[in-house]
Amino acid sequence: MRVLHTSDWHLGQTLHQFDRSYEHERFLAWLLDSLVAEDVDGLLIAGDVFDNANPSAAAQAQLYRFLTEARRRVPHLNIVMTAGNHDSPGRLEAPAPFLKLLCANVVGQVAQSEDGSHFNRLVVPLTNRHGQVSAWCIAMPFLRPSDVPRVDDAEDPYMAGVDAIYQGAFEIANKKREVGQAIIAIGHCHLAGGSVSEESERRIVIGGAEALSADIFNDAIAYVALGHLHRAQTIGGDPTRRYCGSPLPMSFSEIHYPHQVVVLDLDGEAVANIRELHVPRFVDLLRVPAKPASLEAAVAELAALELAERPEAEWPYLQVRIELTQPEPALRAQIETAVAGKPVRLARIETSYARHGAVEVAPTISVDELNSLAPIDFFQRLYTHRYGEAASAELVTAFSELINAPEASA
Repeated sequence: MRVLHTSDWHLGQTLHQFDRSYEHERFLAWLLDSLVAEDVDGLLIAGDVFDNANPSAAAQAQLYRFLTEARRRVPHLNIVMTAGNHDSPGRLEAPAPFLKLLCANVVGQVAQSEDGSHFNRLVVPLTNRHGQVSAWCIAMPFLRPSDVPRVDDAEDPYMAGVDAIYQGAFEIANKKREVGQAIIAIGHCHLAGGSVSEESERRIVIGGAEALSADIFNDAIAYVALGHLHRAQTIGGDPTRRYCGSPLPMSFSEIHYPHQVVVLDLDGEAVANIRELHVPRFVDLLRVPAKPASLEAAVAELAALELAERPEAEWPYLQVRIELTQPEPALRAQIETAVAGKPVRLARIETSYARHGAVEVAPTISVDELNSLAPIDFFQRLYTHRYGEAASAELVTAFSELINAPEASA
């Protein structure tokens, strides 16, 4: 049986106010072609299907068009989709009765039950093209505190509750499977040892712990399809415990990430082969200059930038990185002039400030002292701390005029 693992699509995402539906449409079309070319039997989507809990109608339509077309083009395809921390569990799960007609199983949340029957809905059979069960999938969504049982005597009740749910689901899968049937699992979580993208991944800190132990996955589980971290990576060097990563760079910090999906072949109860499929970059992300530089140097490099003509939907996103020694009011205007007429989308201007000597921590002041500061005093202290020198007389005068300007009439 052949399975494809993907996650973190973030449908509906915008990159600094630029809509990315074109890129997502291109990715989903590529994925459909890959499902056919690879002759895939099972598709695992490990959470963060949408970028937010209230996705647009267009983003939802993208998902359902894809699922319908996937089933049409690969009639024997099993689909298992779980909710991530960006998804609304209820919204993702709402069309589940209809999606089952497409052999698509959706698990958005864990509903507790005293007799443990809720574990059954987390365990999904995967059938081959002849309709025979070849494997069992533990379809675990992102677990919020309300999803896990309370373990009062545990040092970390949340971690203990998560472990109890994973172990309970594994026990059900182990009882259901027959000799020769593998167990695989989906988990949307941050496992210890995983590398995080600081700019685009929503940090999950519950009960003082951010990362879960990989031990929550029983050794008898043949493969663990992880979601949440955008960088493709294995955990502990184990190729059967891995994040496939996001198919698109979610921020400029992910420019050099290897975007991919993972294809694995199951042979009985074990994984026989694992391969990565590279996802094409449909729209480039550019950083100019490559490292922060002066405004003069950056403007010169932007003016010399040569880009091939292409449809506007494929224009690269541009991040400009400027190092300043003092505020520059005309910064944006100069940059926009430098890129005017070029087939590029100015997405972000990142500024940093050169400081002479070591950067000192701002001195601590009491609440009473803070309350006694006039706005101009606070402004001058902040300016000196940030730029390493006193604000100019002109800037102080402009600030004072702003503070003392009469309020505009309604």
